[in-house]
Amino acid sequence: QLQLVESGGGSVETGGSLRLSCAASGNTYTRYCVGWFRQVPGKEREGVASIGTDGGYTYYADSVQGRFTITRDNSRKTVYLQMNSLKPEDTAMYYCAAGTYCPPGRYWGQGTQVTVSS
Repeated sequence: QLQLVESGGGSVETGGSLRLSCAASGNTYTRYCVGWFRQVPGKEREGVASIGTDGGYTYYADSVQGRFTITRDNSRKTVYLQMNSLKPEDTAMYYCAAGTYCPPGRYWGQGTQVTVSS
């Protein structure tokens, strides 16, 4: 069993930055692909970024390519999403997920809200 806890969300202005963290508990964390997803009420959930077990594989949605960076620190059992040049359309609830394969979907966190004002 793996538990995920997101943090780092908040409110920023257009062009600002935030760093989200996804902290995991459980000894099998290093075996899992971890990813970030986001969802706006009334819209489908969107995969934002994911990272392989050793960080050698990364994926980014076109909408965030060049602005967001996903990294992981296995010693801290934490995955980070550095978000720069934020836009109002980045406003959403951001969720962390982990799974055996990328994109992951077996374990989910509770989410952290990101709001970008224009």
